[in-house]
Amino acid sequence: MDFSATVILAGLILSLLWLFIFKSSRKYCLPPGPLALPLIGNLPQLDKKAPFKSFLKFSKTYGTVMTLYLGWQRLVVLVGYDAVKEALVDQADDFTARGPLPFLIKATRGYGVAISNGERWRQLRRFTLTTLRDFGMGRKGMEEWIQEESQHLRARIDTFKAAPFEPTFLLSLSTSNVICCLVFGQRFSYEDKKFLSLLQIISETLKFGSSPWGQMYNIFPRLMEHLPGHHHFAFSQIEKLRDFINMKIQEHKDTLDPSSPRDFIDCFLIRMNQEKDITTTEFNQENLISTVLNLFLAGTETTSSTIRYALSVLIKYPKIQEKMQQEIDTVIGQGRSPTMENRKSLPFTDAVIHEVQRFLDIVPFSLPHYALHDISFRGYTIPKDTVIIPLLHSVLREEKQWATPWTFNPKHFLDQNDKFKKNPAFMPFSAGKRACVGESLARMELFIFLVSLLQNFTFSCTEGPDSINLLPEFSSFANLPRAYQIIGTPR
Repeated sequence: MDFSATVILAGLILSLLWLFIFKSSRKYCLPPGPLALPLIGNLPQLDKKAPFKSFLKFSKTYGTVMTLYLGWQRLVVLVGYDAVKEALVDQADDFTARGPLPFLIKATRGYGVAISNGERWRQLRRFTLTTLRDFGMGRKGMEEWIQEESQHLRARIDTFKAAPFEPTFLLSLSTSNVICCLVFGQRFSYEDKKFLSLLQIISETLKFGSSPWGQMYNIFPRLMEHLPGHHHFAFSQIEKLRDFINMKIQEHKDTLDPSSPRDFIDCFLIRMNQEKDITTTEFNQENLISTVLNLFLAGTETTSSTIRYALSVLIKYPKIQEKMQQEIDTVIGQGRSPTMENRKSLPFTDAVIHEVQRFLDIVPFSLPHYALHDISFRGYTIPKDTVIIPLLHSVLREEKQWATPWTFNPKHFLDQNDKFKKNPAFMPFSAGKRACVGESLARMELFIFLVSLLQNFTFSCTEGPDSINLLPEFSSFANLPRAYQIIGTPR
């Protein structure tokens, strides 16, 4: 058989296979969606630079619950606050499972709290939330660590003496050190070369995950494993992170005092020893390594990117910056470290921080959910093994929920008396049982770091406010803000 005949035969087989899948799916009352092509599904119809915009466009035709195909993988996309809340909160038990994101599965080997389901997820999430709370997430201990780290950050900015600097790496150092205090019981010097190289890996890993190459890996993982490309380098770098975590775990084992746990790793090791004879335990080395990796990947770049974006917003809108500083000076002054107790007395500052998170929209797709069984939802059936995308972007920009969704507007979080008001559609951390485990920690970091910075500096850039573009530099799995040289002028 010649080559062309082989290609035609392969095409026919694949088309028949696609027709079989399509026909078998018709026995379900699937949500509507655009016509999908064999093999590639709806990929050609997606905006490669910002795929979530294509989802919003589809929803105008097909509604707030719709079916799409990325390659072979069927997706059900939930659009708008009502649909997302109904699924993640009202029908939480049906929508608790995490989708099998191939990039994260490979990075974590399927272990850890972020990507797991069932009993593994239940054990690890409960333990992680309890341990983080015991070590001060939402309490005094963690607050003091963040206050201390904010002093190191301020001291470093002081060394620039009002000269322009690019804050991306510096902010990553600061937020990552908060995670290090929690996980390793120590912070690292901003000059520590090993620490700097690990942060570079974290930054590059998240950029890769949001790149077209990273998305192709998630859609066609088996094919990509056999193709050359940057994904092989990305995974080799993640192995270096795993090696570092493994080394730190061994140091903890060598110095462990079960009566006096120092940090997250100690607590996990103590639980491992307690449950070593229980066959169903999830407290093992692989889950420890991958959960620590989860905390690093989620807790370093997302928080530092949000702070960096906040500084860009304040440079673009100097009157907002000035109003925040006036409020902070009145309530706290300049010589005292901010505390979470101050937040309720700083409604405008709190509103700006919330609006920064809403407007950045850092994870527009959320992490994917998954149907472990057939799910009935709004008169449709979501078949088993379907990936479910709660489109957080559509919630944070929904016209029904926000007065000016496409404009940066702190009044979204202020009532007529300029008191802070909550909005149920504020979901940057997702919602329901799979909401971000580090939400309280991230909120604390954003507030203390930003208030501390504004107590001590006024931020600007040499090109002026109009040069700041608040549209993200990368838009895919994550919205990553643009990098700017900024100036911190001491007050």
